[in-house]
Amino acid sequence: MNIYLQTWKKQIKRNWHLYLFILPTLLYFIVFNYLPMYGLQIAFKNFYPSQGIFGSEWIGFEHFERFFNSPSFWTIIKNTISISLYELALFPLPILFALAVNELRNGMFKKSVQIITYAPHFISVVVVAGIIVSLVHPTTGILNKGIVLLGGEPISFMTEPAWFKSIYVWSGTWQQLGWNSIIYIAALSAINPELHEAATIDGATRVQRIWNINLPGIMPTVIILLILSIGSFMSIGFEKVYLLQNQLNMDSSEVIQTYVYRSGLLQAQYSFSAAVGLFNSVINLLLLVTINSIARKVSQTSLW
Repeated sequence: MNIYLQTWKKQIKRNWHLYLFILPTLLYFIVFNYLPMYGLQIAFKNFYPSQGIFGSEWIGFEHFERFFNSPSFWTIIKNTISISLYELALFPLPILFALAVNELRNGMFKKSVQIITYAPHFISVVVVAGIIVSLVHPTTGILNKGIVLLGGEPISFMTEPAWFKSIYVWSGTWQQLGWNSIIYIAALSAINPELHEAATIDGATRVQRIWNINLPGIMPTVIILLILSIGSFMSIGFEKVYLLQNQLNMDSSEVIQTYVYRSGLLQAQYSFSAAVGLFNSVINLLLLVTINSIARKVSQTSLW
């Protein structure tokens, strides 16, 4: 034990600047991710702020049972899963975009495409929601003006539940497509150019080089990001859902995150909302462990 302790001290002394560099990030996760886990116990208590966590009555899994027996349980789960599956189905788009950008030979045009597609990522979610509402407005929205111009009837996109998932997912794809492709473009730049030169000499076409060199070259990166994406499968961005939500599209827009907000903050059901959030986190953890195990067995690439 003393040998390990001395070795550890030597490593810290030798690389103190590196440990100092990661200290702010480490403190961030400790303060905002690990310390709050202490409060998860209120999910198993009938918590009252005046009584505190220790003074509140322990009631076990009563809040979980209440959530499972809630009339809105299956609607919330269905909406959360369907939106997540919709987003997962579009997971290959940043990969295809990165492959296309990588094939551009005009440097100025390539940089212009990247800048234009990266820019939406930096737009506030509130602004994006405002843009969406303006574009699909039944009378003044440019989308409905185009529909009327083509001889159709205007559609009230924001009040019809059937349109909500498509509006949410495709607007998110537009906003994050360029940004999500950055890591794939970086992985493509790390592929040895000699492989392409050899393939070209052997008569391989551009499509063949993409399929046999570029795709296998970035596949470990794709698998890691896919694992991370499935690990947050049940966690849909709260802000945009809430901003686009209204009483008329609630059947399609109510997800676990908005349900936790309404029950926890608006209705002050702290223990119940904590139980719902804990249920969501456990499902994400199980999905992460499962997909990581499958990826490790199938491709020898995994998070751990």
